[in-house]
Amino acid sequence: MDNWHEAEKYLCQADSRIAGIIELAGNCDLKPHQGGFAGLSESIIGQQLSNHVANIIRNRFRKLFENEFPDPQHLLEMNDSVLREVGLSFQKIKYLRGLAQRVVSGELDFFALAEMEQEKAIQTLVEVNGIGRWTAEMYLMFSLNHPDLLPLGDAALETAMKQLYDLPEKKWQEVITKIAEKWKPWRTVACWYLYQYHKMLKDGIAPF
Repeated sequence: MDNWHEAEKYLCQADSRIAGIIELAGNCDLKPHQGGFAGLSESIIGQQLSNHVANIIRNRFRKLFENEFPDPQHLLEMNDSVLREVGLSFQKIKYLRGLAQRVVSGELDFFALAEMEQEKAIQTLVEVNGIGRWTAEMYLMFSLNHPDLLPLGDAALETAMKQLYDLPEKKWQEVITKIAEKWKPWRTVACWYLYQYHKMLKDGIAPF
């Protein structure tokens, strides 16, 4: 999608708190990130790591490939020692090899994935060892730009939602799921603005 103006207008009318963030953050600039094997590899590498450490390892990992573009067949031909040298754990090497094998064999077809209904696409991805629901949702949100995702397993979104809506510590997911009904069919865009709100919280400039 070239722009999200329709979504912004809709959300401004649907939720005054999201409207306040939109006024401060400006237009949503969500665009498709790198997808396919390269995109999912980076998602796996980043699991349970800080952004700083994850980005260092991702940069090293990319340099193992021609034009710094991760290729599944090339990865399958690498020795574990090469992958360990860039900072990958044995567990993540196993996950990356499993993903590469599925891509090379044709079990995981990224073109077909892009055409699938949202929940089917998520279930297809979580069949891959090392990819949980959160990773699948992040791929659909940032690589494919599915417009109506609500990734409740995301820590940044949890912090933003609890602060913005004064949610209870327990069963907050049930409350925010009901609140998010009014964001449909643009829950992804609402979440993008909640990420912006989370950044404001970290910078100490959140207005509410």
